[in-house]
Amino acid sequence: MRGTDDGVKLSLLLEAATVMRFVGLEDQIIDSIHYDSRTVRPGGLFVAIQGNRCDGYAYIEEAIEKGAVAVLTEKQWSGSLSISVAQVENARLALAAVSSAFYRHPSRELCMIGITGTNGKTTTAYFIESILNAAGFKVGVIGTINYRFGGQSFTNPVTTPESLDLMRLLRKMVDSGTTHVVLEVSSHALDLHRVAFCEFDVGVFTNLSMEHLDYHGDMETYWQCKRELCVGRLGIGSKQGRATAVINWDDSRGKELSSEVSVPCLRVGLSDECEIRAQDINLTMDGASGRVQTPEGDFDFTSSLVGKHNVYNIVSATGVAIALGLPLETIQKGIKDLKGVPGRLECVANNLGLSVFVDYAHTPDALENVLTVVRGLTSGRMITIFGCGGDRDRDKRPMMGATAGRLSDLVVLTSDNPRTEAPEAILAGIVEGTAAVQSRRYEPSELANGFETRGYVVEPDRRKAISLGLGAARPGDTVIIAGKGHETYQIIGETSIPFDDRVEARKVLGLTIDD
Repeated sequence: MRGTDDGVKLSLLLEAATVMRFVGLEDQIIDSIHYDSRTVRPGGLFVAIQGNRCDGYAYIEEAIEKGAVAVLTEKQWSGSLSISVAQVENARLALAAVSSAFYRHPSRELCMIGITGTNGKTTTAYFIESILNAAGFKVGVIGTINYRFGGQSFTNPVTTPESLDLMRLLRKMVDSGTTHVVLEVSSHALDLHRVAFCEFDVGVFTNLSMEHLDYHGDMETYWQCKRELCVGRLGIGSKQGRATAVINWDDSRGKELSSEVSVPCLRVGLSDECEIRAQDINLTMDGASGRVQTPEGDFDFTSSLVGKHNVYNIVSATGVAIALGLPLETIQKGIKDLKGVPGRLECVANNLGLSVFVDYAHTPDALENVLTVVRGLTSGRMITIFGCGGDRDRDKRPMMGATAGRLSDLVVLTSDNPRTEAPEAILAGIVEGTAAVQSRRYEPSELANGFETRGYVVEPDRRKAISLGLGAARPGDTVIIAGKGHETYQIIGETSIPFDDRVEARKVLGLTIDD
């Protein structure tokens, strides 16, 4: 087609969308696309989508005033007809369609690997990236921690960007020489059509457990969104006949999904039924090792990443590599080369004899995985410092409280990102679960000289909580600071303030940033 620098005829964009009604000039030249009226530039197309807090339809006049020459909207526009107006059934789907067309369908020029599931997406993405780097490819990654390509890294405000931002980013990646893109695909992204016109070569399903029920309402609705990547997004468009699903068969939903996909499927896990499986696993505080069996042969692996859950991430990444036809020695090297993932059981080294880890675990399943792994490897007591986010998933709070209480010697309950919810209300829900399995409640002042009896303490101030938990530890103990992981902020009310669990832990341990 044409370069976007020269603009695109509106008619070419509308061919990609399903238009119910159109008024205006189809040969109008579109120089840019916008879903936020504040960013509209002269010659732009404004797509009025329904956001979390407001309806874009209410901002059409503002977009026109800023120079928009065309509008896509779900509702019939009764205002000024000085511009072209296309009425569509689903504005978000239309946004994805016109964005892909505007940026010349960049996913068709890339090897696209999508990863979905409740837990493990980020670490699996890092393993895949490391393997692809070992193979000599130029890799781009879009995920929870950041997006990165061509030696550059950028902050990503959401796991999966809005479709317009995603297509713009993919075009930049193509133009920079990127060959492969690893994309974390959230349930929100699938539900909101952010990846609707991404054409994937490989789709990965890691697992399913409770999360985002404040948005989806129930587990079945959440599951229907998650399954869409492998059931609805694979083997379409230019990737028809050459897409593969990589599915964790040990997960109950994975078993279900593997029977539903219409593309070739590689089952991964620890079970004998899996085409790709790990065996002879050895787990220590220094990492994991074992052997992976694949249809192309077997190889031994060693990894610096700790825990059985990371073995699942390894076999998922291996499944992707096998689907892409990579040599076993390349896969082996890529697994070994990855030394760590920010905020995923990230060790805070110290000279006090303590094992201190920061982890992103913020779901019941993730917290249980992490605590179970560390519980089995620690020689001393285990202290867990965590909280739950505000305005999110209230039902998971007692579950996580009970998990922490059951697997820890001391639980320090604190704030995560309280957002607009009162920290005391959040903590009350967590305490309900913790108190059911640990009867001893300490006051913060009682822990000044450590503790002898299993129990829990409540300290809403996260900075004080980290100090309290680390201060109560003695040599040989393990301290897990869970919930925020790589995040460098804390959201209180409507404000985001600088806060990093790793930095706070280092301060308490008497370490400098460069130690």
